Amino acid sequence: MSDESIAHLPPLSPESARALIDRGALLVDVRSDAGRASAGTVPGALVVAKSDVIAFAEEHDPGRDIVVFCGSIEGSGPFVDYLAAQGFTGVAHVDGGFDALAGEGVPIDRPSQQ
Repeated sequence: MSDESIAHLPPLSPESARALIDRGALLVDVRSDAGRASAGTVPGALVVAKSDVIAFAEEHDPGRDIVVFCGSIEGSGPFVDYLAAQGFTGVAHVDGGFDALAGEGVPIDRPSQQ
């Protein structure tokens, strides 16, 4: 899989991502375990390792709306680009990632401070 063969999809605004989530889009968190542990999680988001993108593509409907987020588009961008190259038509990622979703009012479970 070469980078030249993949169309790079622009990220969604946090507002557009929230609208898709509110309409039932599958929300996918591709952050690291450490990222989730330090910043928190989004209840109901499917946690998928970036390295599991091929398995994810094989197991999910390519016509379903899917919103992917990470800590930055460097994490979610390649995941989304791969899915789009595999024929996923409703997949997008969030400009600003996790922090932008939190700022848009998506519920967040924050880690407890000990």
